[in-house]
Amino acid sequence: MEIDIYDNKILMKHFMNPSNVGKIDDADGIGTAGNPSCSDYVKIYIKIDGHQLTDIKYQVHGCPAAIATSSVFSELVKGKPIMEALDINDQDVVEALSGLPEQKLHCSCMAVEAFDKAVIDWVMRILPDSKEEIESMVEYIQRRE
Repeated sequence: MEIDIYDNKILMKHFMNPSNVGKIDDADGIGTAGNPSCSDYVKIYIKIDGHQLTDIKYQVHGCPAAIATSSVFSELVKGKPIMEALDINDQDVVEALSGLPEQKLHCSCMAVEAFDKAVIDWVMRILPDSKEEIESMVEYIQRRE
């Protein structure tokens, strides 16, 4: 059975009233995914205290599914320890929205990908001379995909 975006109450709630939209000027990490020259693009800003994700904001351009997936992803990870937040994947996003049409499943990957890049950016900022730590984080992210 095909899922209709406009009949999905959870998705429409996140589309009409998205959570955590904005920019963090002094972000600890920034990541992007999608293509700004086409329809879907997200930029994620994160704030981390210790190893706790204390804040997440995003700027998104795209369809209702792109906006809703960014919103629900931000709610799923905010306040979590960073390693726990990294375990949230695109399927978790789809489940939190009670499904997405097949042609919109790529939207669920954008926030996850941008978040992964923001975490790598954070690690590179706090440990700029620690190649092993950065490689370890990249390997962890790639392994869970």
